[in-house]
Amino acid sequence: MKPWIFIVALATSALGANPPRVITVGSKTFTESYILAEIIAQVIESVGEATVNRKYGLGGTGIVFSALAHGEIDIYPEYTGTIIESILGSRPLTSLKSQGIWMSASLGFNNTYALAVRKDFAKKYGLQKISDLTRVPNIRIGFSHEFMKRPDGYPGLLARYGLDLSNAKPLAHSLAYEAIRQNEIDLTDIYSTDAKIQKLDLLVLQDDKKLFPDYFAVLLARHELLNQFPKTWAALRSLENQIRAEKMIGLNGMADIDRKDFREIAETFLGKTAHQDNSEDWVTTFLKLTRQHFFLVGFSLLVAILLGLPLGILSTRFKFFGQAILTVSSLLQTIPSLALLCFLVPLFGIGLLSALVALLLYGLLPIVTGVYTGIKGIDPRLTESASALGLTPLQRLRFVDLPLASRSILAGIRMSAIIGIGTATLAALIGAGGYGVPIVTGLALNDMNMILTGAIPAALMALLAHLLFERLDRLLIRS
Repeated sequence: MKPWIFIVALATSALGANPPRVITVGSKTFTESYILAEIIAQVIESVGEATVNRKYGLGGTGIVFSALAHGEIDIYPEYTGTIIESILGSRPLTSLKSQGIWMSASLGFNNTYALAVRKDFAKKYGLQKISDLTRVPNIRIGFSHEFMKRPDGYPGLLARYGLDLSNAKPLAHSLAYEAIRQNEIDLTDIYSTDAKIQKLDLLVLQDDKKLFPDYFAVLLARHELLNQFPKTWAALRSLENQIRAEKMIGLNGMADIDRKDFREIAETFLGKTAHQDNSEDWVTTFLKLTRQHFFLVGFSLLVAILLGLPLGILSTRFKFFGQAILTVSSLLQTIPSLALLCFLVPLFGIGLLSALVALLLYGLLPIVTGVYTGIKGIDPRLTESASALGLTPLQRLRFVDLPLASRSILAGIRMSAIIGIGTATLAALIGAGGYGVPIVTGLALNDMNMILTGAIPAALMALLAHLLFERLDRLLIRS
């Protein structure tokens, strides 16, 4: 055989080799979604057709379904009411197939929306059903963010029940429970399988005008999963009609009340007798999160510097261009971080790239402003002297403008780094990792200790960045 034929055959064989078989499982940012996602992951692992990539805590319905539709994840747990109301709108459920997405039958329980009050509050005003709320004056209301926007949520209550809900304020779902426990609000929306209903002694008000549709738990999966992993899909379908509402409430209670790990909860449900702790120890987890967070901040800051410095210089040379750069950079800062991430997901997908682009956009303004302010603040007599000495514009920039503006430039870079460290915690909501992972999970569980395991290292990283730039200011810049 001729050598070149052998090389081509070898390359073709390598290219044609089976790639790693991986199924990516996603979840939203509330307890039940984490638990169901982990049950899905462990069922997949038990079949052995593929390994599992876990992408949990990906934010709300829009982000997770977009990730599924664009192939960023392969499967996640969803609810029929959410599919009908928030995903498909007026389209039938069968239209999912036209998007290459398949839906399982119900897993066996209906986790619908409901409204709840404390039992002492219900007794005081004689409350049994939602209609009774019309006779309660000055009721304090805290609804979850998604409930405030859903047609079968806040808008539906206004239209069907005619309630005065003008003082309703949006809260994270887990924080609403804490608020009602501390008597800071009187009324909140709940999921009917929440374990905290019983723990907090809440009364679920009867939906007497039938506003809330059924929310049967199902699996949404990409068609490729069914074709490539038929045994896995068959095993996953064995979960259909196997989880009753009482069972799901108990599983939620293991997380929300008993503070058990999602892996352990899933193993308990699946009846695994020999518990094998494959989870990472806290040191390994902490180091991994630190590496992820450092890369998110460090790489985006480096690119922001490479772009921000020339943009800042150009803004000082061309007045109209400079105003345009500063205006656009300022406008980007006004976009809420989570909203910007949502805008970027359809363009760059969930994960690292969207997070890096968002951090880059947020990091530009302080750097551009630092360069612009520093150069514009130079005494005109110094620049005139440089010109009188015959320095070219490039030489003046190198030997006069940049050295004299260095303190302002460094201050802008420092501000950009600190902003990036804080903003990078939101990257966890699109599966990019970092210190936001325990923060997002802790918010879902209302677990302050878990939140602090992400918040404290992020704060320390910001403090170290501040001290580092203070040191660089003393070492590199003469007063």
